Amino acid sequence: MNIYISNLSTAVRDEKLKQLFSAYGEVKSAEIVDDAFTGESRGFGYVEMEDSIAAQKAIEALNKTELDTRTISVEEAKPKVVQQGSYKVGNGPVEAYRFRKN
Repeated sequence: MNIYISNLSTAVRDEKLKQLFSAYGEVKSAEIVDDAFTGESRGFGYVEMEDSIAAQKAIEALNKTELDTRTISVEEAKPKVVQQGSYKVGNGPVEAYRFRKN
């Protein structure tokens, strides 16, 4: 199960997040999302756990708790949305050859 954690301090890194969640079960991966330009934390991250029961326990136990002087939010991550093909304009279907020069 993939877990989304928000309102993280910029001092929190991947390893600290992994340690926090490992108390509830095996952590497959832990990642803090960094800004592409500055390299600093954007204040949120993801933890993936193998066991969904352990993940639910971690969510219930850690949601609205304090970590490095900030109250974090912990919830199940929403599935990634895969974008398809071209730009969608308006409510109708995209005309595939609309942008072709004649």
